[in-house]
Amino acid sequence: MKPNSILYLLLHLLVLSFCLAADHGPSSIVFTTNGRLDYYFDIFTLPIGHPPHPTTETRITDAQSVNFNGHFPSSTFFPNQTRIRSPTRPDPSLQIIYVTERNGFSNIYYDAVYFDSPSSIRKRSALEVVDRVQVPLLGLDGVSMKDKPSLTGEYLVYVSTHEDSGVPRTSSAAVYSTELNSGLTRRLTPYGVADFSPAVSPSGVWTAAASYGPKGWDGDVEELSTDIYVFLTRDGTRRVKVVEHGGWPSWVDESTIYFHRRGEDQWWSIYRAILPRGGPISTESVVVERVTPPGLHAFTPATSPGNHDFIAVATRRPTTSFRHVELFDLVKGEFKELTRLVAPRTHHYNPFISPDSSRVGYHKCRGNANGKKSPKLFLQNIHSSIPNLSVLRIDGTFPSFSPAGDRIAFANLPGIYVVNRDGSNRRQVYPGKAFSTTWDPVRKGVIYTGAGPEFAPESAEVDIISIDVDQIAFKKLTTNGKNNAFPSPSPDGKRIVFRSGLSGHKNLYIMDAEEGETLGLQRLTEGPWTDTMCNWSPDGDWIAFASDRENPGSGSFELYVIHPNGTGLRKVIQSGSGGRTNHPWFSPDGKSLVFTSDYGGISAEPISNPHHYQPYGEIFTVKLDGSDVTRLTQNSFEDGTPVWVPSFIRPSDVEWPIDRPSCSFDDLHCLSDFPSHGGVGAVPWLLSKPQCGA
Repeated sequence: MKPNSILYLLLHLLVLSFCLAADHGPSSIVFTTNGRLDYYFDIFTLPIGHPPHPTTETRITDAQSVNFNGHFPSSTFFPNQTRIRSPTRPDPSLQIIYVTERNGFSNIYYDAVYFDSPSSIRKRSALEVVDRVQVPLLGLDGVSMKDKPSLTGEYLVYVSTHEDSGVPRTSSAAVYSTELNSGLTRRLTPYGVADFSPAVSPSGVWTAAASYGPKGWDGDVEELSTDIYVFLTRDGTRRVKVVEHGGWPSWVDESTIYFHRRGEDQWWSIYRAILPRGGPISTESVVVERVTPPGLHAFTPATSPGNHDFIAVATRRPTTSFRHVELFDLVKGEFKELTRLVAPRTHHYNPFISPDSSRVGYHKCRGNANGKKSPKLFLQNIHSSIPNLSVLRIDGTFPSFSPAGDRIAFANLPGIYVVNRDGSNRRQVYPGKAFSTTWDPVRKGVIYTGAGPEFAPESAEVDIISIDVDQIAFKKLTTNGKNNAFPSPSPDGKRIVFRSGLSGHKNLYIMDAEEGETLGLQRLTEGPWTDTMCNWSPDGDWIAFASDRENPGSGSFELYVIHPNGTGLRKVIQSGSGGRTNHPWFSPDGKSLVFTSDYGGISAEPISNPHHYQPYGEIFTVKLDGSDVTRLTQNSFEDGTPVWVPSFIRPSDVEWPIDRPSCSFDDLHCLSDFPSHGGVGAVPWLLSKPQCGA
């Protein structure tokens, strides 16, 4: 790492936290994450030498946290040895290192798991965990993402995002090693480079990673345009690119790496890279061979040291809507299904194999482990390092809080709902398609929304309506049906600013809050671009909005502010060239904005996760002059639609008092599109179907 970089980071966070706390006073930021509150992930294992069956599957993590991306250490490992080893406690049945999300952010844990042997009397074939020891392997370094851990000797190798790249749309994901006895941490990734999905060779000498190198991220959201680099594990030196176009490397020996890529025929497949045993290594000297055949998607390969007989892969077959783990026989060139035979209607992610090749591990949604339901959260506390600011994830999109702070409105397509802040008294107040919510600051119990389809063209029938949530009465404030959306009332409750496609382009207008467009419209912005997602400041002086006016139609949005009389237009922030900054919302004092953005780039290979439309979305704050850009969330998910609440919500989880479906998230949508190589007259698949990453 750079000299004193951790000390500098901590001092910077301390100063920043003090400034933010002093500026804003007690308040809260609430946002949504696409599907995240349904990720009841645990790590499971199946024995490879037995027929797959529900009775042979064993859950090896705690059924309480969100646990994923596991790794079986290749040698016996005992952190804090006196706590784990004793004359009365033998070696654990199994050891695992994995990523776990607790308090809303990730860390890396070690578990020593003790199994109860199967009893023929009780006729059990599955092992049961009777005891475990859990040890966090890393201390806290602010809010950051940890991912893809490996252990070699006493060194933990992993991805972390704790060092900000400092460049818009540039990922902070980098590979680090931490000596667990001393805590000494070393950055292995060069500055200015992003590395993902590291894997350590069997000897521990080399590490491979999927990397952007100096070219950087170009906006990919399905398959990243990464190459595979190899470097020394001890210090990151002797770094060399060995594969053009590849991800998720996995070593089987010191010269053989398996990885995935989407081939020219559009099937995701596993490839093998054979490195020269002597002489210089380069992409020209590395032999690359395709391993898995077309006809199904295969990705995220896992190997076992020295095992050239089989690998484990995740697959999506044309015959199922679910992701599963299979073995691929490298000698016979055949697949052997595993998890589909155990849980056919559950997604299984990111396999890994034990060093002796006897077990395969993976993570999936645990369901009701041991008959105990996982808590369904309405609000999830996200660790905040800023005093007097709580950050929470909500189970719903476009949240907004009543002026008294006791009720929350949100969209849950289709429909608009209102619920008490403790999750009770959930009611649907509008049954149709609608998105975005905001409360009238004066008239009690009145909210505004855009009723109609989202992500629609200017001519789509979307109109602003007001909803009396106590009387369940609706009133249409616009009737032109020209995609009127994102209403935001002035602080005195007299006017509403909103987005409309009335002119053929999406621009901003202002109308009367009670009578709507019947009293006329004030056009606030005008031009052949999209101005949208507007929010009126608490003091009434400014209106913030997102716009693509610098490159209309490109999907690239910047944040602007303008006075309600149309003067003072200026840009606050953009997320680099071609970036996206959206959904601004003013702080209670009107001096800052919270927003969602790809400002921090992308943090993990998207194919290793469930589906996210924008896996780069994170929550940030910025002052109105464009200074003090602060990142509040760090993960590989899609965070969005934040609201800044003028009261401090206690930073603790709130459970739903209602029964709601769980584990209902989607797999990557692009994996449902399978290449079609039809007969005469068939349209080439590349021209007729969307591609992963298009």
